[in-house]
Amino acid sequence: QVQLVESGGGLVQAGGSLRLSCAASGRTFSSYAMGWLRQAPGKEREFVAAINWSGGSTYYADSVKGRFTISRDNAKNTVSLQMNSLKPEDTAVYYCAASGRYVATTSDGYRYWGQGTQVTVSS
Repeated sequence: QVQLVESGGGLVQAGGSLRLSCAASGRTFSSYAMGWLRQAPGKEREFVAAINWSGGSTYYADSVKGRFTISRDNAKNTVSLQMNSLKPEDTAVYYCAASGRYVATTSDGYRYWGQGTQVTVSS
């Protein structure tokens, strides 16, 4: 089992940057593919980015490609999401999640979830 705790959310102006971090418990963290997903008010949860167990492969939603970067440090049991050139439409609760052996690009592919962290981008 994996427990996940996100941090780093906040309020930022459009064009600004934020870095989200997710701390994972459990000795098996390095065997899990990880992802970030988000949910805006009144909308369904959507995929943002994912990374495989080694960090060698990354995947992004078209809406964030070129602006967001996902990374992981298996020695520290952490996964991060660097968000640049933020837009008001990026406003959402961001969730860190663990999918298992394979990368998932839909929310139903994730087994373990953090509690979420709010990101608000003002125009």
